[in-house]
Amino acid sequence: MPKSATSIKTQESDRTEEEAPDPLSRQSEVGDLDEEPPGTALAVNKNRFLSHVPQEQWDDWKWHFRNRITTIEQLVHYIPLSAKEQRRLKLVINKYPLSVTPFYLSLIDPADPDDPLRKQAVPCFEEVALAGIGVEDPLGEGHDSVVPGLVHRYPNRVLMVLTDLCSMLCRHCTRKREWRHGGWVRPPAQIDAMLDYIRSHKEVRDVVLSGGDPLTLSTARLESVISRLRQIEHVEIIRIGTRFPVVLPQRIDDELCAMLSRYGPIWLNTQFNHHREITPEAARACDKLLRAGVPVSNQTVLLRGINDTVEAQTKLCHGLLKIKVRPYYLFQCDEVQGTEHFRTPVETGLRIIQGMRGYTSGLAVPTFVVDLPQGGGKVPLQPNYVISHTDEELILRNYEGPLFQYRNPRDPKLGTARPARSSGNGGNGRNGSNGGNGIKTQLAFPDLISLS
Repeated sequence: MPKSATSIKTQESDRTEEEAPDPLSRQSEVGDLDEEPPGTALAVNKNRFLSHVPQEQWDDWKWHFRNRITTIEQLVHYIPLSAKEQRRLKLVINKYPLSVTPFYLSLIDPADPDDPLRKQAVPCFEEVALAGIGVEDPLGEGHDSVVPGLVHRYPNRVLMVLTDLCSMLCRHCTRKREWRHGGWVRPPAQIDAMLDYIRSHKEVRDVVLSGGDPLTLSTARLESVISRLRQIEHVEIIRIGTRFPVVLPQRIDDELCAMLSRYGPIWLNTQFNHHREITPEAARACDKLLRAGVPVSNQTVLLRGINDTVEAQTKLCHGLLKIKVRPYYLFQCDEVQGTEHFRTPVETGLRIIQGMRGYTSGLAVPTFVVDLPQGGGKVPLQPNYVISHTDEELILRNYEGPLFQYRNPRDPKLGTARPARSSGNGGNGRNGSNGGNGIKTQLAFPDLISLS
């Protein structure tokens, strides 16, 4: 943590204090909730564990923030853990703390150790057992920080890290290295330095607000940053990266939406990783943002045992489109210490895109991206649909496998390409033949990564 960053003073009017929810005795277990309608687990678990909470408090995001579950002693009142598991998890949270909102905890099936939501919120021993693999800052954000908290990697956009506070500490977090520093927000002097840098660099047209989670800040504090950014003439777009619509949708209240609507264009990127996270509350939060003029896109992280199949990703992306959220990126999980158990081979992501492309709307297919180490930036990957490529023609395969010839036009300044050979079926091979090129192979995954 930068030495000048200030510790949070816990006040209900701002980001709130950490208070344990009243523990309740466990009752009968829930069955398999994975295929239940969105919100089923929440209703069941809320009635079981949190029925004493008045609806007015349940609808108050600050209540959820103050009552985050942060210790193993609190957690065992909601999720059964053996004595051995408790001992192990206490070792984990000594290095990687625990924090989960009552709302998100209510979505978890307590009877299922492999619940995909539980894996994102509840620590596991692999976090420390495999902690020697990976690096603390795989994306080289420290190297690209031009002033404390401001990352300038791409020519025309910057990232402002306003806080390391989150309502939920996602176990796969890229900035897991910050957890051990405790809760902090940037002091005014550091915010001023970031804004001064942006003012003096007229090439910066796009500013991303990140953290932690910037929506842990009070609406007034967040507005103080956004309003000053909007006064900088060359800043065209402001983006907010937040998981609040997923883990604590109550934060998306009328006050926040009214504020954001005054400073557009503002875009919001969130992170739904599993279809069960698309709750009625999350849908309402996204709808409120859209009605305030804030488009919402989704950046899923590819996670082993959570969403690493074609079926899981397709169900998630279809659900997102139903609530008017655009599936934007599917991120390869970064090589962060304490997250190796989540990481999949790159080929897994490519096979997912391969399995979605052509079998659902292109609008539902995210871009699969690897964020390169040492600040190399994002690189999109896709299955290889280009079988061969010359100045005259390309041999392409479609989503089903058949091959097609495609004449490659030349730049008029470079001369006219010779006519392509006849394909024997009108030249495009669209009837599923091999296009008359003598190639009959229907390839499954010849080379997964495309040439482009």
